[in-house]
Amino acid sequence: MLTKDHHCLESIVEAIDRILEYTSGINSADDFNNNYLNFDATMMNFVVIGEMVDKISDEFKKKHSKIEWIKIKGFRNIVAHDYFGIDAEEVWQIIKSKIPDIRTEIAALLD
Repeated sequence: MLTKDHHCLESIVEAIDRILEYTSGINSADDFNNNYLNFDATMMNFVVIGEMVDKISDEFKKKHSKIEWIKIKGFRNIVAHDYFGIDAEEVWQIIKSKIPDIRTEIAALLD
């Protein structure tokens, strides 16, 4: 039987895959920001990721503390509570530099 933590991790990987799909073919933060559908869909998936992180047990997060759970959840809070203040360049850098590594780390936990 799959645990709640396992389900949350699967949901995070799925949301990351969607972010990567929605942003493939986009070449800059400005293009990303001006592509409203993809921008909004991407932001929603960041919210999903943060929600799933919040549902993972504290024991699991402590055991796998290499992953920056608090920062991931914190970014969800920024997206959810300061949506119109989001810096597209900052989000773009997160997508390009952080998201692939987070996906790799979380996918490894599923194996």
